[in-house]
Amino acid sequence: MTAALDRLRGLGEPFMEELSRAQWLVGAGYTSDIDLRGIYAAHADALSDESLAAALEAFRDAAPGSEEHRSARALLDWQIEARAARATAQLEERELAWEATATVRLDDGRAIPYQRAHIEISNATDRAERLKMDAARGAVVARELAPLRRERFAREREVVDALDVAPSYIDAIETISALPLRALGEQCARFLRDTEAMSRELLSTILKRQLAIDPADAARSDALALARAPEFDAAFPAADLQPAVARQLGEMGLAPDANGRIVYDTAEREGKRARAFCAPVRIPEEVHLVLRPHGGASDWTTLLHEAGHALHFANVRPELPFEHRWLGDNSVTEGYAMLFDHRMQDKGWLRRYTGLAGAELSRFLRRAGFEELRFLRRYCAKLLYELDLHGGAVSESDVPALYAERLTAATGFRYSPDDAYADVDPRFYAGRYLQAWQLQSILAGTLTESFDEDWWRNPRSGPWLRDNLFAEGQRETAGELASRVAGRPLDFAPLITAIERLVEG
Repeated sequence: MTAALDRLRGLGEPFMEELSRAQWLVGAGYTSDIDLRGIYAAHADALSDESLAAALEAFRDAAPGSEEHRSARALLDWQIEARAARATAQLEERELAWEATATVRLDDGRAIPYQRAHIEISNATDRAERLKMDAARGAVVARELAPLRRERFAREREVVDALDVAPSYIDAIETISALPLRALGEQCARFLRDTEAMSRELLSTILKRQLAIDPADAARSDALALARAPEFDAAFPAADLQPAVARQLGEMGLAPDANGRIVYDTAEREGKRARAFCAPVRIPEEVHLVLRPHGGASDWTTLLHEAGHALHFANVRPELPFEHRWLGDNSVTEGYAMLFDHRMQDKGWLRRYTGLAGAELSRFLRRAGFEELRFLRRYCAKLLYELDLHGGAVSESDVPALYAERLTAATGFRYSPDDAYADVDPRFYAGRYLQAWQLQSILAGTLTESFDEDWWRNPRSGPWLRDNLFAEGQRETAGELASRVAGRPLDFAPLITAIERLVEG
């Protein structure tokens, strides 16, 4: 078994490096073309039937809870995900090319690149203009993008089901990805019930005060405008963004660029994705952080988030095996990213590194609490919707209406059926984000107990994070990590407490 796994590791790393580099180049706007099928063909041995059989045999033979089982599970998960991705490579190539070149056309003759549509909608101060742009965006998504994504998801399920790893697609993801989807779905349903009254009250107050609209009329584009929060822009100048984050990381004893291993790309570039991302091209030697500026506080939150990812990947122990550096439970790296982006909800952090103070700081924190609740409720609804989408109990014709119903009910903002397939990440990634939210609250509590409330500027906290958490890659699951550092399971209770504290001032 050891020899077979070593062979998989040797084949897997160069494949993942080439794939990640290609995805970084297209996402950063350096090219609009990506030859996924060529990459899969060049690394056919990594994804051969022999490789899959070796990973499956190792997984079935290893004792549950052993290091061998941990490695085999990660490698099997990767094998199955990569095989599904290879089967849908042509669709993904078309999707990426579409995103890079698609245009949203308005009835007044204007044309907005699809990659900038989200930014333009967020920044539009005229509500009629926002609604018009979002309707046009939704129409082109439903007409051109949704068919590609619908076919891609169906093909992914077919590939996984054909491998007969588990009775159903959802069972397979739970078995090999260490993601407890059904239990997490139950937690989400409880969270939605427990926070319903607070959500309604906050939404009514903030909509009337900030946008002067009735909650019954609120639409998705209004949520984007609220999240943009331009009234706080003066406290978050673009010129201070990277210096402030670098200063904070330095104060907590971390090299912001991990001694040259992290490359920051925050410039505006045509073709660059609106959604920021971190691309670990070689782990830990070369990590790219890519952000397309939107403006204001949202850029600060995003840079902190991606910096958490980048610092994680760039500080992984290089001697760890391939599967623990590249693979594993992405709830862990998302948890580190959220640990840093949640400093934008920390009064002390905001006072030290931004221009916020006094009553303005209190207003910002209340808004942050509202946004935290909205996003959490949105992702809970997404996971529940995706469980229905992939569970086979909902007919394809009913999917768009179900999406709009779920998201609208959870957030209070009207969602369009047009986004039923566009607003879905592969393999239940919404579940990773939800576990990451839970994990970051536990990590923040542990850091506070060990290094005080201002742990984010304690020069001992950064080395502790680097050496005890980042260095281990994703060898552990999010649940295992929470148990190791705090002795408690993942749950939403600390998040509700934190939100209540923010909104109550």
